[in-house]
Amino acid sequence: METTSPLAVVQAQLDAFNARDIDALMRAYAPDAEQFALHGERLAKGEGEIRPRYVARFTEPDLHARLLSRTVMGNFVTDLELITRNFPEGVGTLEMLCIYEVIDGRIRRASFAPGAMTLLNP
Repeated sequence: METTSPLAVVQAQLDAFNARDIDALMRAYAPDAEQFALHGERLAKGEGEIRPRYVARFTEPDLHARLLSRTVMGNFVTDLELITRNFPEGVGTLEMLCIYEVIDGRIRRASFAPGAMTLLNP
């Protein structure tokens, strides 16, 4: 069993996301990890589905996730992030609630709930 704390795993995932380092990001996820819309549909399962989602996102030149708050409770980590994205309408930000369940030192399940989107230069 890994002894890496859930906090360290989720922080490594965020750092890899902002560095657009797909290999480091995938090391934070279990091979059979699942991603969901919060209280909804499964978005991706396993590396074969998760990796392409991030590879596509990493093509956005302004992509960046800024951590606004974080709560750790046992093996669950909840982040509130403000993500800068390149939307079809232009550069903007999107609030995102991210809930990660870390088991044996890897993210096993992640759920995401988008919040308000704001265009920076409408």
